[in-house]
Amino acid sequence: MADSVRAAVQGRLGLRQAGEATADAVVRGSISRYEPDVPVAFTGGNNSQVTVTKRLVQMTVSVEIVDRDGKTLWQRNGLSVEGEYEPGSETEARARGRALSKLVTNIVDGAQSQW
Repeated sequence: MADSVRAAVQGRLGLRQAGEATADAVVRGSISRYEPDVPVAFTGGNNSQVTVTKRLVQMTVSVEIVDRDGKTLWQRNGLSVEGEYEPGSETEARARGRALSKLVTNIVDGAQSQW
């Protein structure tokens, strides 16, 4: 996850990586919840059998961008993102990638809204 965020901040915001001691701003985050296999759609079958047709990867994170003086430039607590997938045709890893993409977009958009 950190690599995805780092690449997006560098590429989409035009910033470069630096050590925390010399950086103009620091991006910090923590994952508070990760659910890799949440069933969201079902079909009924014979003999009361239920088949899961769609699942979600859900994650909740807290993210903060702080300037060198310790002032918070942007912060989101409890930011939830998800990626949907169909069991058998897609993997949980691809859905996780979609969720991470949404997370990165939220961070970049949030950062841009403050600059």
